[in-house]
Amino acid sequence: MIDFSAAQIAELTNGTLSAGTDPATRINMATIATDSRELVPGGMYVAKAGENADGHDFLAAAFGSGAVLALAEREVAMDDAGTPFPAVIVADAVLAMGTLAAAVVARIREHSVLDVIGITGSAGKTTTKDLLAGILSAAGETVAPVGSYNGEVGVPLTVFRAVESTRYLIIEMGATKMGQISYLSNIVHPDLGVVLCVGSAHAGEFGSIDNIAQAKGELVAALAPNGRALLNYDDARVRAMAARSSAPVTFFSSADAAEGAAPADAVQARKVRTNEDGQPEFELTFPGVDGAFQVSSKLLGLHHVTNLLAAASAAHALGMAPEAIAASLNSQTATSRHRMERTDRSDGVSIINDAYNANPESMRAALRTLAELGGSGARRTWAVLGEMLELGDDSVLEHDAVGRVAVRLNISRLLVVGTGARAMHVGAVMEGSWGNESMFLPDADAAEEILRAELAPGDIVLFKSSNGAGLRFLGDRIALPTGNDPTKPSDTTTGERTAQP
Repeated sequence: MIDFSAAQIAELTNGTLSAGTDPATRINMATIATDSRELVPGGMYVAKAGENADGHDFLAAAFGSGAVLALAEREVAMDDAGTPFPAVIVADAVLAMGTLAAAVVARIREHSVLDVIGITGSAGKTTTKDLLAGILSAAGETVAPVGSYNGEVGVPLTVFRAVESTRYLIIEMGATKMGQISYLSNIVHPDLGVVLCVGSAHAGEFGSIDNIAQAKGELVAALAPNGRALLNYDDARVRAMAARSSAPVTFFSSADAAEGAAPADAVQARKVRTNEDGQPEFELTFPGVDGAFQVSSKLLGLHHVTNLLAAASAAHALGMAPEAIAASLNSQTATSRHRMERTDRSDGVSIINDAYNANPESMRAALRTLAELGGSGARRTWAVLGEMLELGDDSVLEHDAVGRVAVRLNISRLLVVGTGARAMHVGAVMEGSWGNESMFLPDADAAEEILRAELAPGDIVLFKSSNGAGLRFLGDRIALPTGNDPTKPSDTTTGERTAQP
């Protein structure tokens, strides 16, 4: 384990110890938590201001759960005498977490070989992270984010789980403003930087897709000359990031080699297709390696080819054998919940729950997969769609366009849920939807009523929305034909300052 004393934590974070705090108190970094309910005996609680609550209000609960130290922004009395909880008092608890995470990475590098892989992009980060962790874990001790921990809180929490024997540290990096990926890169100093794509998620915060590209490219710019950038050649904005790298660049591409689109030294997917279950298949080739390796993924949707290629590229750059990479990709199933998660009910209804997050690009990809699974009318297809958040001034146009795409793909039924998504229904009607092919519903309860009444054996239902719209929970309920409400996923609130796309 990696541990620091209270005095060391105060020194590292430029903090002070509250009155009565024992400077010799030692903290195992893996016990640090931002949720008082997750504390383990001997742990440290980070008291910070969140979106809906102030962590300082939960200090008593944290110490009641076994915390022995807090990282806080002010002293809080634990008794009527005014005695403060044992704490390191800092100006900003979240920034202090970043400082401690940087110290953990430095400690590991002092004692052993560590490769840090940073992954960013507007979509696919979590799936790529899961795939890469699956490959690397066979070669050495691997630490990767839980769920989509990808911001100023989530990245340190991931780092805190690493120990001196950790061989690979995978870091997912998200951002909603300029400078955030640079900040995260300065914490972990990635050896490899993987950029998947640039889409319109967070256009409302950034102002334009070009600004999003600038922000995602901060990972590439942060790489040292002895590192390596792994870039999606098929995305023009990602491809252009090569100019920002002082490190060597390796491209990956799903364009068929016969088209001559990608450079000869790219990692490539050739003869890309989907099987009858909507799962991607292709021939995987590596630069300087003779022959191709067959990949038949268990993931759902053609858009996962980019994620599979990115994971393969990173593993290859780290020295993994091509045969082992392909074998791992073929064996892995979806790990993180609500990302093209398929459930086949006993009554013949299939549920695809992809409602962890959404942007225009991922909406279109999910709808295309749904249409393919429908088999040109062989099965009735339902798209239950909610709002795509953080699209800024283009929100109405983007929602309208998704509704039109659903019609063009001949989706049988479109249920648009929530006022923020209403433009999808309008777009579908304007595109030629008639009767009840497209319906606007005010909330998930209304959508559930329709689905319970009208779903029939053989139907396929896609649930897709941004996280905040909550359709993933409706998808969970519909996945059970009895209507029982399953236990909701924990989705621990970490108070991320960045979103989770």
